[in-house]
Amino acid sequence: MSFHGALIGIVIGSYLFAAKKKVPLLFLLDIIACVSPIGIFFGRIANFINGELVGKITNVYWGVIFPQVDSFSRHPSQLYEAFLEGVTLFIIMNLIILKGNYKIGTCSSMFLIIYGFFRIFSEIFREPDVQIGYVFNALSMGTILSALMVFSGIIIYLKIKNDN
Repeated sequence: MSFHGALIGIVIGSYLFAAKKKVPLLFLLDIIACVSPIGIFFGRIANFINGELVGKITNVYWGVIFPQVDSFSRHPSQLYEAFLEGVTLFIIMNLIILKGNYKIGTCSSMFLIIYGFFRIFSEIFREPDVQIGYVFNALSMGTILSALMVFSGIIIYLKIKNDN
């Protein structure tokens, strides 16, 4: 999964940078969490334009035909993700960081939780990766990895909350 692998790379790279520059890691990750939805938005729009990561076949009137895939009308799952993981997540992250009484690490943990839930929801409308399919004939790899994100975010959030 491209996003989940990139997330691990960002966390590792941020850890190395924070250690070298003596910057608190969660502070750096909070900044990244606030701006990354912009990149996610444009990435999902590019997925739509390129006909990548197509949605499941549908009969809804807003379905889209991706000629390079087949001639069936499909959910524009990339646009659903662009709206949820891009626009909506950007607004939520910035509302969180701009509110008074902000605790470092809150945006990082909430990003994991909220993105994870949005991605799990979006996976309902998205075709699973061809090379993987469904795990246990029920869950896409994106759903499983996003559930791990939610779980990790909850753990980080609870640790931050309890460190008062």
